[in-house]
Amino acid sequence: MATLAVLSEGKTIVHELIPGKNVIGRLPDCPIVIGHPTVSGRHAVIYVEGDEFSLEDTGSRNGTFVNGCRVSERVQLNHNDEVRFGDATTRFVGPDGAGVTASDSSAAMVTGQPVLEGTRHGQVDIADRSAATITGQVSGGGRFGILETHPAAKLRAVLEISNGLAGTLDLTALLPKILDTLFGIFKYADRGCILLKDPQTGVMVPRAMRHRRDEEDSIVRLSRAIVNKVLTEKAGILSADAATDDVFSGSQSIADLKIRSMMCVPLLGMDGEVLGILSIDSQNELGQFTQNDLEILMTVAGQAALAYENARLAQAYADKQRQDAELELASKVQRELLPTAFPQIEGYQFYASYDAARSVGGDMYDCFVLPEGRVCLSFGDVAGKGVPGALIMSRMSSCVQSTVRHVHDVATAMMAINEHMCDGKNAGRFVTFVLCMVDTRSHQVVLSIAGHAPPLIRRADGTIEQFDGDLAGPAIGIMEDYPYEAETRPLGPGDVIVITTDGVEEAMNSAGELYGTERVWDLVKHGPAEAEELGKHLLADVRRHAGGYPQSDDITIMTFGRNPV
Repeated sequence: MATLAVLSEGKTIVHELIPGKNVIGRLPDCPIVIGHPTVSGRHAVIYVEGDEFSLEDTGSRNGTFVNGCRVSERVQLNHNDEVRFGDATTRFVGPDGAGVTASDSSAAMVTGQPVLEGTRHGQVDIADRSAATITGQVSGGGRFGILETHPAAKLRAVLEISNGLAGTLDLTALLPKILDTLFGIFKYADRGCILLKDPQTGVMVPRAMRHRRDEEDSIVRLSRAIVNKVLTEKAGILSADAATDDVFSGSQSIADLKIRSMMCVPLLGMDGEVLGILSIDSQNELGQFTQNDLEILMTVAGQAALAYENARLAQAYADKQRQDAELELASKVQRELLPTAFPQIEGYQFYASYDAARSVGGDMYDCFVLPEGRVCLSFGDVAGKGVPGALIMSRMSSCVQSTVRHVHDVATAMMAINEHMCDGKNAGRFVTFVLCMVDTRSHQVVLSIAGHAPPLIRRADGTIEQFDGDLAGPAIGIMEDYPYEAETRPLGPGDVIVITTDGVEEAMNSAGELYGTERVWDLVKHGPAEAEELGKHLLADVRRHAGGYPQSDDITIMTFGRNPV
C-alpha cells in the first residue's frame, strides 16, 4: 500500500493512495484534502497504475515540487520523495516503505505502524547500512545504566524524568511525556521516537514520536545495524557525527536531514528483557552527543521503562477490574434466567441447584407450570463454559420457554428446539439436553433426551431405574431434522427422578479422585425419601468430596417427584 504523508501543524496525516487518479487540493471534494492556504483548489494528481506512481501538477498557482525541483510535466515518484504542494510539505511512501524485515532472523522486525493518538505522528524508516563505525557504546548495566560514573548528572536526569512522569498512568499520555522530558534534558535533541515490542509478534512498533520544529519532516530514520545491536546486546549506541559515521555512509537521507549526532538505547523491563527502543538525534553541528550523554540516556531509559511498566500494569489492572465487573453482571443476568421459585403443587416437590465452575457457566435448568396440571422441566449442559457458553445457555432457555408454551407434545417440541438452535450456526456449540413434561393429574412423566445421560428414577421401594438411553437422540444443535422420540413413565407416591450434569460425576478432590457414577447411584438409592431433600443431600455430598478443590465443570442437579405416602 502506497501512502502520502502530509505534514500539518507538527502532525503527519497519512492518506492511502488508491489505483487510478488521486486528486490533491484544498477543496473538500478532493480525495486528498490539504487545507494549507498555498494549496490550490485542485492542485495536483498522483496516478497509481500497477506498481508505477507518477505526479502531475494541474496548473496550480504556487507550483508542485519533488525533492526541491518544480514539476513542469508528469514525473515518476519514488519511495521517500519529498513532495511540496505550494508550501505544504508531504512525503510519498512507496508500498514497501511501511517496514523492513531484519536480515538477522534473531532480531525483531520494525514496522511503520501508526503511533499513539495525541503524539506528533510520523514514520520510522529502518534501512540497511554498511558496517558500523560506532563512536560510543554503553552496555545495559541493569535497568538504570552505570550510576557509578557521573552519578550527579544521572541522578539529576532521573529526578527530572521522575517528576515529569509522576502520576501519569495513561499509556496514551505517558510515551509522549517521556519524549517531552527527554527534550528538556537533552537541549540539542531535534527528533525522538519510541518503539515498543509487540508481545504477540515480536515486532517493533513505533508508538510515539516528537520533533522540536513543527515544520520539519517527522520521518525518523534508524540504521538496522544499530537497531539489531541494541536489541541483541541490550546496549546503548552513540554515533557522534551521523553524517560521517560509516554506519550511514552513502545515505542520502542523512545529508537531507542533516543529522549530526544520534543515540539509541534499549528500554529494559523488570526481567531484563527489551521492551522497546528509545532514539533521539540532533541536527546541530555544535551539539553533538557525548559518551556522558549516552550514559545519562541509558539511566533515564531505565526510569522511563519502569514508568511504562507501571502504567502498563495499572492499565492491565483497570482492564481486569472492568472485565470482572462485566463478568459479575453477566453472572447476575445468567442467574436471573434461572427460576427463583419452583411450582407449589400438592403431593409434588421440585428442586434444582447450580454451581458454576467459573463466574459464568453453561448449564441451564427451568421449571414452569402449564395449563391442565402439567409442569415442564428442562435441563441442559452447553459444550464450552464461560461467556460463550452462557450466551448459548440464555438463547436455549428462551427458545425452550417460547416453544413449549405453544407445542405441548414433548418429542415435537424437542425437534422444534433443535431446528432453532441448528439455525444459529454456532459451530462447535451444542447442548446436551433433557425435556420432560409432568402430568400431575395422571401422574405420568413424558421425557425426551438429546445427547444427555439418561436420568435416574428411584422408586418408593428403593429400586433404581434409568430412562431408555437407546431412545436418546444427538445433542441439540448438531443434526438438523432429527426425529427425536419421547418415553413415558408412571410416577407413583415416593418416586423421584434425578438429573445431573457430568460435572457431578467428574467432581474431583485434591487427590485427583472423581466423585464417580457409583457414588451418585448409591446416594440416590440410600438418600432421603423426598425430592428436595435428596437433591440437597446429593449436592452436599459432592461438595464434601471436592473439599473446596477448584472444579473444571459446572455442577448442576435437578430432582423432582411425588411425596411418599
